[in-house]
Amino acid sequence: MILQRVFALILLAVCAALAVMAWPYQAAFSYEPVGPRAYPLLMLGLMGLALLYLAFRPTPIVRSEDEPELDRETLNKIGLCVGLLVVFAATFESLGFIISSILIGVPMARLYGGRWLHSVIIVGLMSIALYVLFDRVMDVPLPLGLLDVLEN
Repeated sequence: MILQRVFALILLAVCAALAVMAWPYQAAFSYEPVGPRAYPLLMLGLMGLALLYLAFRPTPIVRSEDEPELDRETLNKIGLCVGLLVVFAATFESLGFIISSILIGVPMARLYGGRWLHSVIIVGLMSIALYVLFDRVMDVPLPLGLLDVLEN
């Protein structure tokens, strides 16, 4: 139980440091009414509240019998997920949202038991639908990258 509390307090300190770093951020232009720093500060604030709860809750969190064991296979999946997300962040602007989402989404679906054909179809359709939703409907610009030639 003490390790859970120490871990929560360390993460709380990291959240506080990130909030201090994010507070003075000012973008040269802003397309949001509240500015670009509101989202990270809101997320860090919510994370901080949850970590405070974890650090000072009255009883420890105990693993129940029906939860999966934290074994080598599970840790490998977590590591691969983190690696895929790093690749997504690295390729987001150069390849564009749609291609990088497909590039990351298909292996992610396969990692958790999806079939090849189903993974490719669903991830491809979701990538296109999310691009249209964000870029066209919600007016949040997303990069097209290599598919930039398709834009008017």
